[in-house]
Amino acid sequence: MRPVGSKYLLEEPLGRGATGTVWRARQRETAGAEAAVPGEPGETVAIKVLKEELASDADVVMRFLRERSVLLRLTHPNIVRTRDLVVEGDLLALVMDLVDGPDLHRYLRDNGPFSPVAAALLTAQIADALAASHADGVVHRDLKPANVLLAGADGSGEMHPMLTDFGIARLADSPGLTRTHEFVGTPAYVAPESAEGRPQTSAVDIYGAGILLYELLTGRPPFAGATALEVLHKHLGEEPQRPASLPEPLWTVVERCLRKRPEERPSAENLARGLRTVAAGIGAGATPEQARAALGVAALLVPDPDPAAVPGTGADGSPGADAAAPTQVLPTSAPSYDPGAPTSVLPSTGAPGAAPGGRGPAPTRAMPPVPPMPAGAPPAGPPEPEGPHPWESQLRAARDRNDQTQLQYLDPQDDPLRRRPQRRPAPAPAPQPPQYGGQQGQYGGQQAPYAQRPPAAPQRRQEPPPQRYEPAPPPAREPRPRREPRPRSANPMKIPGLGCLKGCLFTLLLLFVAAWLIWEFTPLQEWIGTTKGFFQQIGDLFTGVRDFVQKLGG
Repeated sequence: MRPVGSKYLLEEPLGRGATGTVWRARQRETAGAEAAVPGEPGETVAIKVLKEELASDADVVMRFLRERSVLLRLTHPNIVRTRDLVVEGDLLALVMDLVDGPDLHRYLRDNGPFSPVAAALLTAQIADALAASHADGVVHRDLKPANVLLAGADGSGEMHPMLTDFGIARLADSPGLTRTHEFVGTPAYVAPESAEGRPQTSAVDIYGAGILLYELLTGRPPFAGATALEVLHKHLGEEPQRPASLPEPLWTVVERCLRKRPEERPSAENLARGLRTVAAGIGAGATPEQARAALGVAALLVPDPDPAAVPGTGADGSPGADAAAPTQVLPTSAPSYDPGAPTSVLPSTGAPGAAPGGRGPAPTRAMPPVPPMPAGAPPAGPPEPEGPHPWESQLRAARDRNDQTQLQYLDPQDDPLRRRPQRRPAPAPAPQPPQYGGQQGQYGGQQAPYAQRPPAAPQRRQEPPPQRYEPAPPPAREPRPRREPRPRSANPMKIPGLGCLKGCLFTLLLLFVAAWLIWEFTPLQEWIGTTKGFFQQIGDLFTGVRDFVQKLGG
């Protein structure tokens, strides 16, 4: 068991939603005067603990404290009463009455759709709860079957729907969260103005009530898709389809609630009155007057002349509070931007090193020259590397990569693959120095100086043998690339003229199809004055040609 504040203890979780977890809890002591319901020690309650990202958002905490009185005074037989609000460190929790029963979503999944009369009466009670909240200026904004609890659904008594999670959508509508989700609510039940970020009023709850009524009758919402974006597109531009088994008066109510324009939807009070009129007129024991009143239910579904505005969406006229509004272009007196205009120099705004009036950065200025370093002094910083800067090397490499290949004429004499290699003469051997005593440069065991050496005997100069230049053999031809064998066709027989025959047959087929199209889809038959079909006319033509040939042969 986990304590919440000093007055409550969490026992076990009952359910988990998009904004928090609902726990079964027990009251330890009587609440103070700040609570709407003091309660008694040992009483069982339901506590919804909001998620950590909501509790850690300062804007959500401020909304939580600011709307405390609004949530605590919201009481109605079809609204789950909020008893107390707890703020403790990073924990935000709403203490509510415990409703012993499943939610409407689970009941639909286990038992299937409602009958038209039961669906109309249950939705009328939900509309009563919406009318009470709208009169207090509170808009639910997340009306769906999962937020409707059914007391007495176990068959012990009459089924009593109770709407919960009032104010949760408003608390979750903080600027840091709506930038990510773009709207507050569930995609299958969100109104078109919420999906587009337009100003919202209490008409968003009427749209949700229409979807809820449709789901009670059919077991599914009217708009579905593979992704949330596809569902939102259907909310914006697609009309709901009427089920075959839905009575006409009830479909009139659904269609009026699901209007794309919020000013055309009825108010919650008129919606409850119209649903009860339809339930009385389509029942088994309905009188003719009640049936006629049900058929004229459209006259009862009058729009609300003064709908409750949702604060923070621009509908209440509060400037700067519209966090979900679409992006608007601010007016400017500057000239239009020209991408082809030359670069302009910004004007100087003050003395170097200081920004005038403390606004904006100071303009760029030149640094003072660095005094020369005295001899023998250590360098003030790391030595600059010799050679080009790395940026210059990268720019040069990028420029070389971007250079395109240049094509130019190459002389065959300069082509290394075509010109013949020329044979160069062998270099003459270098003259050897004279040797004495069998060793080079030695005389009597010691090297004699150049002046004491005896003169060498004159040697006869030998002429090198004449070199014969033979023409170089021509370069060997490169072998031709080996041809890949062609794939064998399915028909190994080669018939001469078969390609021409195929072309002729294909041409005849095209002419035949073109003649048939001209005969059938043009007024050619009327011009010729015949009523025969195309194939009959072709048969008569062949018959006439055959008779003519037979006459010539005879």
